[in-house]
Amino acid sequence: MSASAIQAAPVPETFSDDDAAQARFEATRRYLAWRRRLLPLIATVGILVVWEASVHIFGIRPFIAPAPSAVVVMLVQKFGLLMSNLGPTAIEAISGFLIGNIAAVLIATSFVYQRTVEEAFFPVAVMVHTIPVMAYAPILVLLLGNGMAAKVAIAAMICFFPTLVNMTRGLRNVNPQHMELMRILSASPTEIFFKLRFKNSLPYLFSALKIAAATSVIGAIVGEWIGSTTGIGALIIQATYNFDSPLLYATIVVGSCFSALFFGIISWAERLSLKWNVAETA
Repeated sequence: MSASAIQAAPVPETFSDDDAAQARFEATRRYLAWRRRLLPLIATVGILVVWEASVHIFGIRPFIAPAPSAVVVMLVQKFGLLMSNLGPTAIEAISGFLIGNIAAVLIATSFVYQRTVEEAFFPVAVMVHTIPVMAYAPILVLLLGNGMAAKVAIAAMICFFPTLVNMTRGLRNVNPQHMELMRILSASPTEIFFKLRFKNSLPYLFSALKIAAATSVIGAIVGEWIGSTTGIGALIIQATYNFDSPLLYATIVVGSCFSALFFGIISWAERLSLKWNVAETA
């Protein structure tokens, strides 16, 4: 075949088709990503607009339900007060989060390696978890005092049970073939735990940690309701007794934003830790 015939031969369209398919895939992925971001924002703005309009149209009194604009004004005016009260709550929530989850991971490990321990103490953990937080919170305040220790203990107890259940399942739910391979390779118990069991449990663990990130803040606030002069919970009680609804709503917004931020940090850590598990982090 002559050189001119080779040059005149048509170019296969396989590569161009692949490029077009890849471009469509990327466009779809970007569309879905923006959709996930914009839809909650649009819904939130819509709710706020309806709320603002309802307050003005129906003449709702401020001490019953303040307009969102009044809440924003209060956030600006009382920003220093809100941040000074957020500090103790954040410390209590984070400390309870760490203590509760570390204890849950350690006990879950003992459950996996010692069935007798699980059979003895798991029903106790279930019974404790069924007790409403408002029931045992005063008991912890009486035992530990009105300081930060009681609030940390309440936050830790709320975080404990979901992590215990998820971590136990994650450590135990190991592929038998993988376990057999580790034994064939003469892996030590420590290597089996960290390279197989613990790695397998990470998706379960992070699912529990994301729940605990929100519930730890709730536990700290509930503890402040029982007895405290500082913190988001104490400020909520003060605003309620003074019929200061704008401050009440502003305090709730600050607490919710901190909880959402905490959840976002755990989600970010999950994406970094589970890059190998695309299905879990997608």
